[in-house]
Amino acid sequence: MGRFTAVTLGMVACLALAMLFGGVFSMMALLYITVFTFFMDKLTAMAAPDHPGAEFPAGDGLSATLGVLHFPLLYGGVWAISGSDLTLLDKVLIFFALSLFLGQVSNSNAHELIHRSSRPLHRLGVAVYSSVLFGFHASAHVRVHHIHAATAQDPNSARLGQNFYHFAGRAWVGALRQGFRAESKFRKGKGLHPYAIYTAYAVASIAIAALIGGWGGVLALLGLSTYAQTQLLLSDYVQHYGLRRAESTPGKWEPVGPQHSWNSPHGFSSALMLNAPRHSDHHSHPSRPYPGLELDRDAMPILPQSLPVMAVLALVPPIWRRVMDKRVEKWAAPRP
Repeated sequence: MGRFTAVTLGMVACLALAMLFGGVFSMMALLYITVFTFFMDKLTAMAAPDHPGAEFPAGDGLSATLGVLHFPLLYGGVWAISGSDLTLLDKVLIFFALSLFLGQVSNSNAHELIHRSSRPLHRLGVAVYSSVLFGFHASAHVRVHHIHAATAQDPNSARLGQNFYHFAGRAWVGALRQGFRAESKFRKGKGLHPYAIYTAYAVASIAIAALIGGWGGVLALLGLSTYAQTQLLLSDYVQHYGLRRAESTPGKWEPVGPQHSWNSPHGFSSALMLNAPRHSDHHSHPSRPYPGLELDRDAMPILPQSLPVMAVLALVPPIWRRVMDKRVEKWAAPRP
């Protein structure tokens, strides 16, 4: 747990110092989550054990801490960008550093929280997603993606040859609609619909931003939220690109297996993202806490670079297809 704690809270500290003092700390925050992470991955790619073992901490304490810290960082960022006396350069640097944090760390942590059986932790995850105007993901991820992943029925599983820009719009709208239908079917009209809660939280988040910085605060929140949501969509795109479950009978698919998600063994970015790049094991064991997620390099598709680097490549479709399509075809072939 020490690795996850040091890496994630190190980024939190950089952001807090950037918002309070600007200057060198603003640059430090952006470099931490980009250049420093890239080079640390090169040094520590093999540092994290592939098989943590049967006994591992649940990581609830760190997840709860990051979930609570999300809110002062988000709204502190809104203030720093829209209402502070920081320089324009500081505000730009903080915007990108915070957006990357929200997309890579807060999103990964909220994802972990919504899978928890503890009601307070689950609600905290919902609040984190809703604060960046993406609350419906809490329903769509659990009730759609985990059921239909690696099939054409999942809007968040990209098919072979589909570029990210076409995927993103389809995934966002598809998750919104299918999550609502799945949640409505599950609830059967009983109790307050979760989408009403997501909407209320989103309105409250916008209102807080307006109180902090007026229309500038609202625009800052919208910009940060858009960037964070794009990061999550990039993660979905990269981690399921081209992989498909076999249809055993019409409308029925083989169980989700290790071969249906792309994974990354890179130690530093995996710690920063709470092992989200160990995606196959998460789909096989959705309730397994992040410190215990495993890698099987023979059975699981492995990305050639870390997840953040592959997300950047996905923004350039010709390069992405040149790197990934041949790898998809290898995993689509019958396996001995």
